[in-house]
Amino acid sequence: MLKFIRPMFPTLVEVPPTGDNWIHEIKYDGYRTQIIIEDGTARAITRRGYDWSSTYKTIVEVAATLSPKSAILDGEAIVLNGKGVSDFHSLRSAMRWAPDRIIFVAFDLLHLDGVNLRPAPLLERREKLLELVGTAKGVIQYSHHVHGGGADFYAAVDRMGLEGMVSKRPDSVYRSGDTEAWLKTKCYEEVDFEVAGVQLKPGSAPLALMATRDAERRYVGSAHIALTKAMRERLWAKVQEGKGTPPKGADKPDAEWIKPGLVGRVKTLKREDKLRHATLRAIREAKA
Repeated sequence: MLKFIRPMFPTLVEVPPTGDNWIHEIKYDGYRTQIIIEDGTARAITRRGYDWSSTYKTIVEVAATLSPKSAILDGEAIVLNGKGVSDFHSLRSAMRWAPDRIIFVAFDLLHLDGVNLRPAPLLERREKLLELVGTAKGVIQYSHHVHGGGADFYAAVDRMGLEGMVSKRPDSVYRSGDTEAWLKTKCYEEVDFEVAGVQLKPGSAPLALMATRDAERRYVGSAHIALTKAMRERLWAKVQEGKGTPPKGADKPDAEWIKPGLVGRVKTLKREDKLRHATLRAIREAKA
């Protein structure tokens, strides 16, 4: 029986690599998933090794009809929104209410009919993957790539409002764990929010709790604090003053809420209703 293989994870970088010795793919916004096919059956396994076959029932059913007797595919379970862009929040909703909307985008092939493909070069593995999956836009799809032109590819991904890109060495072998042979570059934006409070958990770094700057004052999530020393001191002075109330939708019993009036510049992933991978980079007093 084929066993789950711990995935290979790209290293996060600020700028995509240049040069011709890289291929680039879209970074899909979903759940990393491994499809294991064996003797006419299939299983869907999460990045941590949990069996989610019942959650990805349609994907598993289609995978079981593919031609090989045995195979292990690496990829991402996603849902496309109305603009044809993978959307993490739509995926979470679909898992509960519309599982048939979930598709699997395959980007690597680790095993095929009794042969361990991990020592083979990436492009060789992907060639076999394309033969297996094909180019059709069905429940299981192939993640296409381009050679070179990393800066241009990133500009296009950013312009389209996608989450980011993944760059890979064409000759890279598949080794479980973190690697610099694969790199990921994400698309961010900087947005101003109200600093509504700070969450203090024992043993963890404090987080800034952010809210919209409008009459609704809606909670949008937390951000890691990356301020200068002077700005940190100003923030802690506000925390010590207290006298704040939680924004709408905030359920943080361990939070210290501060008075409205402090604006924070937050770097966060694009296209999100809630903050994701967010960092508080600057604060200022709101203008009266």
